[in-house]
Amino acid sequence: MEAMPFVRPQIPNFGAGPCAKPPGWELSHLKNVLIARSHRSIEGVERIQEVLYLLRLVLNIPENYKVTFVLGSATSAVETLFWNLLGKKKVQVHAWDIFGQRWANDIRKILEINDFELLELNSRKLPQFEKTNFEYDIIFTLNASTSGIIASNVSWISHNRQGLTLCDATSAAFAIPLPWQFLDATAFSFQKGLGSEAGIGVIVLSPKAVERLEKHTPLWPIPYLFRLTTDKGQLNKKLFEGFLLNTPSMLLIEDALHALKWAQTIGNQQALYQRTLKNYNVIKKWLVTVSWLQFLVPLEELRSPTTVCLEIIAPWFKLLTLGSQWEWIKQFCSLLAEQKVAFDIQNHISAAPALRIWCGPTVETADLENLMPWLDWAYHKLKKE
Repeated sequence: MEAMPFVRPQIPNFGAGPCAKPPGWELSHLKNVLIARSHRSIEGVERIQEVLYLLRLVLNIPENYKVTFVLGSATSAVETLFWNLLGKKKVQVHAWDIFGQRWANDIRKILEINDFELLELNSRKLPQFEKTNFEYDIIFTLNASTSGIIASNVSWISHNRQGLTLCDATSAAFAIPLPWQFLDATAFSFQKGLGSEAGIGVIVLSPKAVERLEKHTPLWPIPYLFRLTTDKGQLNKKLFEGFLLNTPSMLLIEDALHALKWAQTIGNQQALYQRTLKNYNVIKKWLVTVSWLQFLVPLEELRSPTTVCLEIIAPWFKLLTLGSQWEWIKQFCSLLAEQKVAFDIQNHISAAPALRIWCGPTVETADLENLMPWLDWAYHKLKKE
């Protein structure tokens, strides 16, 4: 049996969400939080506006794009886009993982859009970019976190599209640069790439999306918390100036502010991206040394560097039933958690039985380097048993 490694990761938080906090994070960083103060007070609005300002700066969001926050993290942000923008054109949904399937289900069964087309992975488990019809509204998850597929090469998106592109950028935002010129309506959260607390969703709208908002009235009633327009159908500009519809936790605002200041200090989006790539390359280099594990996505141009999904390829494992494979994966992850070397690295239970290791910019490279020998140790220990 493999000898137990001596060095443990200092911070074993490799889960894909909520993700590791920014390096050096302490509770004392939130000491200036506006406890028991209104988010509509002068100080509350100023604090939210500071987060909006730094968000634009860190992510290099174009000046003519509108940015606001909604409660409920990325899921609420994505749903807000659907309820406000869809219904004018036919819709195509690219579903590359279970979250893409979830969005497709909402559009088909909740909003009941009949002019709808679902584009899943093809027989080779690759995205069907070539079937995209840009006369439609196109919905896609930029980083399909449960399959390990990323669509960051956006050469498949037309500059002359007639419909909108609605992008779920969760697990991509902050970790990789977002191609804003190809994204009309974008949703994400702070608890993934930036490691901030969950509970706030971010919405970014291009001028084209704002025009749709003001010229299109959906057939369905829009719940109050999803509304981006006034009663007269115009963009609710106050939402994009720090006056939120509902009360956010100012603790969450303060935590996001701290994380954004950290990102700004190290060099904004480009520095965050370089940290992600450095972490991804630790796993890529280590995989060459083992024969029982490989990337779930074989093509590097489609492989996420943030939610790195790994499948066990040992012949004995492939002979197991799907249920037995999952049981083994759970035991493997539990063993590592017991040793306090890796928490929450099991892939989503509705996806392929695999490991999923977060390599975003808040993870320290040294911790990933220390984790790799533990993966080999756990594998050989369980295989022997």
